[in-house]
Amino acid sequence: MSIEVSHRSARPANRPHNGLLRVLNVEHHRAALNVFMVVVLAHWAEHIAQAYQIWGLGLPRPKARGVLGMWYPWLVTSEWLHYGYAVVMLIALFLLRPGFVGRARSWWTVALVIQFWHHIEHLLLLIQAQTHHPFFGQKVPTSVLQLVFPRVELHLFYNSIVFIPMVVAMYLHLRPSPSEQAEMACSCTPGHARAVGPVAMAGV
Repeated sequence: MSIEVSHRSARPANRPHNGLLRVLNVEHHRAALNVFMVVVLAHWAEHIAQAYQIWGLGLPRPKARGVLGMWYPWLVTSEWLHYGYAVVMLIALFLLRPGFVGRARSWWTVALVIQFWHHIEHLLLLIQAQTHHPFFGQKVPTSVLQLVFPRVELHLFYNSIVFIPMVVAMYLHLRPSPSEQAEMACSCTPGHARAVGPVAMAGV
């Protein structure tokens, strides 16, 4: 009986009290994660398509525009679009973090920290594009690590090192230890009806 009481008392500490955070991290955490993962996977598909165009089809890099870029070339060259996605990723990682506990929260935080730096890199590119003043003595907008690595490879790497801890976090979130499960207050808690979607697939 005492264990039952302690588990119940632990739940409110990890439960947002009201507003958007409660909606995203309690009642609809699983649904929010599914929507977020669809957006992330769509973005990944564009990067993979671009990589295939370069290394599989042998297209020159300026001609490798991904899927949507083949019909809308301006999408690839728009720093506003790239920065906007980086910001959306950062905000989503931040807003959905309270729903995680224990090991899953630690991995999700790793993804959040890396994405923060990734967003800084895109901010530098946006500033240079808007001011028409490339930094670091370069002829085109250049981020910090782009001084060492080509842009396509660099951003494939960035997306990978953000995505991998996200997947680990979601796997652990759907496979919590007993102590972690006692702290969980969201719709992903084992025992809720399992929705079909990317998040459910991560727990397979």
